[in-house]
Amino acid sequence: MTKIRIAIQKSGRLNEESLQILKDCGISIDNGKDQLKASSRNFPMEVFYLRNGDIPQYLRDGVVDIAIIGENVLIEKGEDISIAEKLGFSKCKVSLAVPKSFKYNSVKDFEGKRIATSYPNTVINYLKDKGVSADLHIISGSVEIAPNIGLADGICDIVSSGSTLFKNNLKEVEVMLTSEAVLAVSPKISEERKELLEKLRFRIQSVLKARGSKYVLLNAPNDKLEKVLSLLPGMRSPTVLPLAEEGWSSVHTVINKDSFWEVIDELKKAGAEGILVCPIEKMVL
Repeated sequence: MTKIRIAIQKSGRLNEESLQILKDCGISIDNGKDQLKASSRNFPMEVFYLRNGDIPQYLRDGVVDIAIIGENVLIEKGEDISIAEKLGFSKCKVSLAVPKSFKYNSVKDFEGKRIATSYPNTVINYLKDKGVSADLHIISGSVEIAPNIGLADGICDIVSSGSTLFKNNLKEVEVMLTSEAVLAVSPKISEERKELLEKLRFRIQSVLKARGSKYVLLNAPNDKLEKVLSLLPGMRSPTVLPLAEEGWSSVHTVINKDSFWEVIDELKKAGAEGILVCPIEKMVL
C-alpha cells in the first residue's frame, strides 16, 4: 500500500504541535522514544523525524513527500518548494537585533557592521533590498552571545517572545519577516501520493477552521430577533428555533474567535440572554 511520507522536526515545540495537529486530524502515530521513522496505524502515512534545517533538501530530493516546517526555514533554504497550507501555529519573527546601548536609527546603521546569524540568505536578500552591505558571521548555534563576546555588532535570529534578546541585553530593531508552520510539498511527489495529500489537507482545513471558531447558542425575544441576527455571522446563516416559552427563540451560530468578545458584547446590548459558548472539534465545510 502506498503511504505518504511526512517529515516533522525531530524535537522542540514544532515537533509537539505537528504531532498534535496530526492527532486532531484523527491520525495515530506509533512512535517510540528516539525513533527516527514511524507509521500511522489508521492512515497511510510514514513519519520521518528530521533536523529542521535538513528538511528542505529531503523534500527537494523526494525522500519525503510533505513536511511540517517553519516558513522561515523555507525562505532561507527552500524557496523553490511549494506550500500547500499555512497551519497557524509556531508563529515567530526573523529579526535584526543590536545591543541595548546601540543608538539605532534605521537599517542603514548596519552598513559595514558585523552580523551574526543562522539565516545568511535571508539577511543578504533583506539588506540588498535596502541598499545596505554588511559582514556576515554564520553561526549554527545560539547567536545571541555574539555581540557580548565582540564577534558581531548585531544579530539576525528568530524572535518569539523576545525574552532571549532581553536576557542577552539586546533589542529588536528590524522585523525582516514573519513566519508560521506550513505544510510544504516535495516537487517530486507522485500523483498517487497527491491524492493522499488532498485527503490530509481536507482534514487539516477542518481542524484549523474549528480552532478559529466558537459555537454559540443564545436566547432572544422575538421582538429583538432581527437586531440579534444582524450581528451574527454563520457558516451559511444562523439557525433559529422557537422556545417553549412563547415570544422567544433559540439562536445557534458560529463566531470567529478573533472577534468573539466584540460580538458577544453587542449581542448582550441587543437583548440576547443565556449565551452559551462551546468549542468546536472539527468543522467540515
